[in-house]
Amino acid sequence: MKPEILIVDDDVSHRQMLVAVLSEEGYRVTGASDGEQAVSEVEKKFYDLILMDIRMSRMGGIEALKRIKDISPGIPIIIMTAYASVNTAIDALKSGAYDYLTKPLDIDELKIHVNKALRHIQLEQENRFLKERIGSQFDFSNIIGQSEQMQKMFETLSMVAPTEATVLILGESGTGKELVANAIHQNSPRKTNPFIKINCAALPETLLESELFGHERGAFTGAVARQKGRFRQAHTGSIFLDEIGEMTPATQVKILRVLQEKEFEPLGGSQTVQVDVRIIAATNRVLEQEIEKGKFREDLYYRLNVVSIEIPPLRERRDDILLLADHFLKKYAEKNKKMIKGFTPRTLDLFLRHDWPGNVRELENAVERSVILSRNEMISPEYLPATLKALDSESFPGEAGITDSKSIKDVEQQLILRTLHETGGNRTRTSEILGISRRTLQLKLKKYQNP
Repeated sequence: MKPEILIVDDDVSHRQMLVAVLSEEGYRVTGASDGEQAVSEVEKKFYDLILMDIRMSRMGGIEALKRIKDISPGIPIIIMTAYASVNTAIDALKSGAYDYLTKPLDIDELKIHVNKALRHIQLEQENRFLKERIGSQFDFSNIIGQSEQMQKMFETLSMVAPTEATVLILGESGTGKELVANAIHQNSPRKTNPFIKINCAALPETLLESELFGHERGAFTGAVARQKGRFRQAHTGSIFLDEIGEMTPATQVKILRVLQEKEFEPLGGSQTVQVDVRIIAATNRVLEQEIEKGKFREDLYYRLNVVSIEIPPLRERRDDILLLADHFLKKYAEKNKKMIKGFTPRTLDLFLRHDWPGNVRELENAVERSVILSRNEMISPEYLPATLKALDSESFPGEAGITDSKSIKDVEQQLILRTLHETGGNRTRTSEILGISRRTLQLKLKKYQNP
């Protein structure tokens, strides 16, 4: 709908002229004869903009402006005055006016000011909406990634997090499953309630059951006092069951009951405990294969797998390697109070060529180690772990044309262009060799052609 404007002026002919001019511009325009009528209009309906004379017979513009701001503080008000002075302008602006114009009005200038005021308010509203939506509702700032795979994952997260659905996070070790679980909880209606985490692979069966469900005094040797379990601690919140594929069948049965009935009994107890908990589980195992081996319950799998989120391994999202490396460099340089500016091109080349079997965790450890050991402003291969230094014996693709003063973007550009040249301009083959999508390659090439 077109913006609605209120014209407030006790000069009838001037008011009618402004109504006609702005109506021709496509705005919906209403007139008011004085400040008192303007206040009454604002009490009845919303206006996108108000143009108001400063000198009127019953209620003046400054008083009316203050009254209107009390009713609807977001409405931009442009003051019109035939008595132009610095003091008049300051009084109007101090009282909350968006701008002021002097009579006789220049019609072209008026149109510009009206359009500017409306556009300013529209941008403010859009920015406020985006900040609320991205900043508070879907804040995934701790998860680094710009690759196509990660963008798809963020889209899924934004849809799943605000629901009550049980989520199964899949991915190799070191891909960041706990970060994703955190993001789900922090963007859910339960975010102000407890978020309890437990690694199912870190405890033997008896201790795991005790940790999850609690126990009564004397339930087993060493149980000298009653203990509340993690499920009770997570009541009204979320619980993250990491490495759920390591659970024994006996514990799986109890987890299934919690999912189905929202209840359990502590070890050694007979009283049923009711809980309201959202379960987020994760595993690096292929649960379908575990089901075939008889190691994981099929009914539990389907209960957990209401929504599954798969985190791609780092080798399949090479677009993110340098971004992550830069993130970890800043993090550990600050933590260790080291003045390190970046990585040498040879180091960056090794990062891009390594397969990273330990995924993001391996990359983080490699960067942390290099920051601690490095004595220079730029991290060179000598400070990297042996698995990466072993790759350094192979030829360096950009050796002839890249110097250590080049930036990450320069190195990336040289590597892409050299690989494209070696494949005879075959973009599909180039994207396969570099481990990036064809669309990403096209976007980067376009950027190089239009810097």
